[in-house]
Amino acid sequence: MMRWVVLLAELILAAHALLACPAATAQDWAVKMFNKLEHDFGDVAKGTATEYRFQIKNLYLEDMRIKSVRASCGCTTPSITKELLKSGETSELVARFNTDRFEGQHGATLTVRFASPFPAEVRVKVKGYVRRDVVIHPGRIEFGSVESEEGVEKRVRVYYAGRDSWELTDVRSRNEHFEVELIPLARSDGRVNYELLFRLKKNAPAGYITDRLTLVTNDANRKFIPLVVEGNVIAPLTVSPVSLQLGIVRPGESVTKQLVVRGKAPFSITKVDCSAGAECFQFQTTEEPRTLHLIPVTFTANSQIGKFVERIQIVVDDGSRTLPDIVAHVEVRQ
Repeated sequence: MMRWVVLLAELILAAHALLACPAATAQDWAVKMFNKLEHDFGDVAKGTATEYRFQIKNLYLEDMRIKSVRASCGCTTPSITKELLKSGETSELVARFNTDRFEGQHGATLTVRFASPFPAEVRVKVKGYVRRDVVIHPGRIEFGSVESEEGVEKRVRVYYAGRDSWELTDVRSRNEHFEVELIPLARSDGRVNYELLFRLKKNAPAGYITDRLTLVTNDANRKFIPLVVEGNVIAPLTVSPVSLQLGIVRPGESVTKQLVVRGKAPFSITKVDCSAGAECFQFQTTEEPRTLHLIPVTFTANSQIGKFVERIQIVVDDGSRTLPDIVAHVEVRQ
């Protein structure tokens, strides 16, 4: 009952705002769930993969369900990553700009509708300019899954039609693990072709990469062209879980959970320790080289009451290879 009262109060406040100010709307509560209401894709090359993700977070205690989403223009295809949002949960409104089918300046209004018992509509706007004179193939750099120790190399073609003096002068990125080389291929009759050689450096951090390159041209009016980079970097060694939930224990009691460490080739675990050297934790390990290690972690509660968070470090082989810290959570109650 209290949860309904909280949301009802929010709706009543919105209604009062509507009466007090004609510019306000009774659906301001729904608008507050969005991180932003507009996005400009800027100048993009024809055929490039171009999308933006609006964040939607349920700020209220009641469940919210997204009923539908539609676009006012075929230049943009919208989709929702998660329709039912419980309190505190997030979803994304994905706006994909259809650069393969449209050219020139385009924009769309995306209308997100929320279902009963709290019906509402939120409108967000997107716009962008699809260049007629530049085509990039393929439309994004996708390197799939790659081992961190290996790195990867991909090639992209850039085709321009307009004037002989047009140039790609630079490629910029904020990612220090990217390397790019521009290779001129042809220049005649107003057509200019480049090959872009992209490299993901060896030993890039593990995890999913969604980033972009910015191609810089000598065109003063339309100087920048974005290019999406996506892929997954796999670590040679992995540990799970990285968040170890030990639950609730009483003073004097113990709880044991297990860590799993995997590798492609046999490796040894030489040390497991806590950042503060907490005596409440004990670890069972073997130095025998294996591709899979199971590490029991035992926590024994002392007389100290409260919630505790401890970092656990695992040292492998000679220490030259590292694993992410594991964060252990435990609560001691009487």
